[in-house]
Amino acid sequence: QVALVESGGGLVQAGDSLRLSCAASGRVHRTYTVGWFRQAPGKEREFLAGILWSGNGTAYADSVKGRFTISRDNTKNTVDLQMDSLKPEDTAKYYCASALTMRVMRAGRVAYWGRGTLVTVSS
Repeated sequence: QVALVESGGGLVQAGDSLRLSCAASGRVHRTYTVGWFRQAPGKEREFLAGILWSGNGTAYADSVKGRFTISRDNTKNTVDLQMDSLKPEDTAKYYCASALTMRVMRAGRVAYWGRGTLVTVSS
């Protein structure tokens, strides 16, 4: 089993930056992909960004490309999401996730989910 714990959410103003962190523990699978999703009230959960535990592969949703940056620290088993130029429409609960491959992660077939951290962006 893998446990994923998110941190770093909060209330910010439009245009601000925020950095979320996901700490993984347990049987961390180095061949897996780790990423971030979000779910706004009344909307479906959407993929935002993913990164391989090993290698240089990353992927982003078009909605956040250029504003959000995903990174990892293998020594700490953490995956961060740097969010810049935040907009009110970025308000959502943000989830860390782990999946077998980037393709299945983008399809929402996630093996492990964190409990989420709330991000609120005021206008």
